[in-house]
Amino acid sequence: MKRRTKKILLLGSLVVAAGVVTYFQANAAFTRVIDPKQNCQTGFSTLVTCRLQLSSRTVWQRKPDPDWPGSKASTAETSPPEPDKLISTEVTLWALAECPENSVARRLLCATPSTAPRAEDAVVDPNTGLPLLQPWVLKTARSSPAISAVHVETPFDLAATLNFYRGALSKRGWTENSGALVTPDAAAITFTTTDGPALLRLSRRDNLTIVELSLRKPAAANSGLRPKPGQARLKLGNSRDEEAVITINDQTIKLAADAGHLMMDDTGTDNSDLNLPPGRYKVTLKTASGAAQTRELDLVADETWGLVVGPDATPLPLRLY
Repeated sequence: MKRRTKKILLLGSLVVAAGVVTYFQANAAFTRVIDPKQNCQTGFSTLVTCRLQLSSRTVWQRKPDPDWPGSKASTAETSPPEPDKLISTEVTLWALAECPENSVARRLLCATPSTAPRAEDAVVDPNTGLPLLQPWVLKTARSSPAISAVHVETPFDLAATLNFYRGALSKRGWTENSGALVTPDAAAITFTTTDGPALLRLSRRDNLTIVELSLRKPAAANSGLRPKPGQARLKLGNSRDEEAVITINDQTIKLAADAGHLMMDDTGTDNSDLNLPPGRYKVTLKTASGAAQTRELDLVADETWGLVVGPDATPLPLRLY
């Protein structure tokens, strides 16, 4: 009887609200209705299609309901209702700009601005609060008690992208630490902020600059997302309604349809949750309806990443810790 009472009290003290939305951008007016936070604002023409998937989970804690059988509060004196206490909020999203295949249409709708991006024109990501560079062709974002992170792929060159972020982050009061590593094809800079340690990492691939901006929060020390010491952790997910096959170097993993695309299960471990030595990995994704796509991932020690199978087997990287 005591054991059952404990379960009732636990259920009465925790409320979880979760939501998932997936849609296509049709035009600017339609987007204002279904995407009020402008997660799908790519910086290209509003005629460019953008695929967006957004997942969220909010955890509240409240006083046990006195009407529940077994609740100790049921025999206590009546007191004013206590407001719910927000425990945590997690948001995970990816957005993919679909520029036309036709070269003429691509130049008209997805043209890269001729001038370098300015820090004063930075757009703030509505979920993480981090500055964004536009235009971009792919964006992923994660906001959780452990981390705020965005991954952006932009047609601007690395030097212009680096200057933009240095200016935008300086305006936020972030202090650049010594020891920055900058080459023509890559950059890695750490920052000190009032909210925790931050990292900006840039690299070039396929005529795009890859931006990884992350801010680890103090609560991250207790996160179940930590990799094993000295290793990198990679969690795999599949947002498609069909099976996906992922090959990492010589290891092949099959992911069931709609398996783990929310990236919310931080503690479960299976063959889609890998601890790997740091280094560069060749990843190939394949679904029945899409051509195989290959991507290289640079996995760093003590970092945790997610890799989600998106539309047409598009690999979507997502920083988790």
